[in-house]
Amino acid sequence: MSEDMAKSPLTIRLCNPRGFCAGVDRAIQIVVLALKKYGAPVYVRHEIVHNRYVVEGLQERGAVFIEELGEIPAEHRKCPVVFSAHGVPKSVPADAEARNLFYLDATCPLVSKVHKQAMRHRRLGRHVILVGHSGHPEVIGTMGQLPDGSVTLIETEDDAARFVPHDPAALGYVTQTTLSVEDTAGIIRALEARFPDLNAPAAESICYATTNRQEAVKEAAPGSDLFVVVGAPNSSNSRRLVEVAERAGTKNAILVQRATDIPWDKTAGLNVLGLSAGASAPEIIVDEIIDAFRERFDVRVELAITAEENEEFPVVRPLRDVELTSADMAFVNGGP
Repeated sequence: MSEDMAKSPLTIRLCNPRGFCAGVDRAIQIVVLALKKYGAPVYVRHEIVHNRYVVEGLQERGAVFIEELGEIPAEHRKCPVVFSAHGVPKSVPADAEARNLFYLDATCPLVSKVHKQAMRHRRLGRHVILVGHSGHPEVIGTMGQLPDGSVTLIETEDDAARFVPHDPAALGYVTQTTLSVEDTAGIIRALEARFPDLNAPAAESICYATTNRQEAVKEAAPGSDLFVVVGAPNSSNSRRLVEVAERAGTKNAILVQRATDIPWDKTAGLNVLGLSAGASAPEIIVDEIIDAFRERFDVRVELAITAEENEEFPVVRPLRDVELTSADMAFVNGGP
């Protein structure tokens, strides 16, 4: 009997869309382009995107990751500093200007759109409700667009039930871009039931990539014995995919960063595996996981396709004159 015949059959339902979104692609490009134009080091405030493989790859190219601008040594004050895709409070660019730092803003344009919607509510005299997760950098950045006291964070339907606004007739909401679509809809329904005059943002806050990846997981999860989501523990959109898979009917769902994180001793008897990746997870790790299952199973891959994505966001103007090599583009697109 050949080695392949001895392996148990396994169907992998591979979600599409999965992995890098346009905002993540743009943010990584900005760091790579800055390194090519200005040389190393390029400082990056916070992880450019929430993925260890990407961060380590950029570190190898000369990026230095920091949490606060004060960590930049005096002798490197002329080096560029990049703000992450998650967005930053207004105080951060103000601090950069006070320190005479040259900064490049890699905030996802869809996060910037949420900032503008929140500021529009404020400009129209509304108290702003932000639906999101406390402590997430995107939430910190959005709340930091507005004066203290002008925005309230709502995380759950219980929070919505307890919220007591100063003027129930002057409220507007926005949401974090990477939330569970179903959970967020429940929170908004609870708020609208209490506050009939609640004003929605002019456009959907949850981004297309979050919605598309959740829909693909819903398609692939029912009947699967295990659902694997590639993503970092601090990646909000990746963690939501695990929750969506559990609700959609998989027997078990896990979040992994690499193939080595999979509990291989518990994979005996698998028949159907669901596989997706969060918006900051590179495709090379998806390939790595499929290859790892091929070593252990006779794998057949089925695609669960629910949408086509062709969005592209231009990089910041100072970097548009720099060209990327094919190797650079492979890295930016989630390759080696």
